[in-house]
Amino acid sequence: MTDAKELAVQLAQLADAELATVVEAATNGRAGLAELHSVAASVAATIGHAPEVGDVSPATLPGVESPFPSSPDTFGQVQAPSGAAGIPVPPTGMPVAPGIGGYTTSGVPTFESVRDKVEQRSGTAQGMDELDRQTPAGRSVDEQWDARAKAARERLEQIRKSVHGNDNG
Repeated sequence: MTDAKELAVQLAQLADAELATVVEAATNGRAGLAELHSVAASVAATIGHAPEVGDVSPATLPGVESPFPSSPDTFGQVQAPSGAAGIPVPPTGMPVAPGIGGYTTSGVPTFESVRDKVEQRSGTAQGMDELDRQTPAGRSVDEQWDARAKAARERLEQIRKSVHGNDNG
């Protein structure tokens, strides 16, 4: 049998469709390579339908290191940093408590989160009311309210006197 390097050189010289056919035939009936056989079969079936595309990966400059470490489980691809997609990933081994973020695992808000939101909104409204009363416009409104209440009391007193005056006469 030939050396593995010689075989790799010969396989590299094959066209994509031929290589997919060889891989499909070589992995046929091997349980450990069933996934590779499935991929090779699908590639062999579809490769004739798609036009062959040249190398689409950019050339790597010699001496320039990637800022991201490569990982053996990514088939030689560059591994993205953990927060690349903007989704925070909790460290491994950290327990995930149900209801984090105020929702249960089924998406229903927890009682505590609803209560906290109501208390926060109530406190905000009360604070805004107190601040409004301290502004010149707020004091003016309070003074107008007091003046109207005083005028209403005086008018009510006049009405009572007139009613009582008619009863005596």
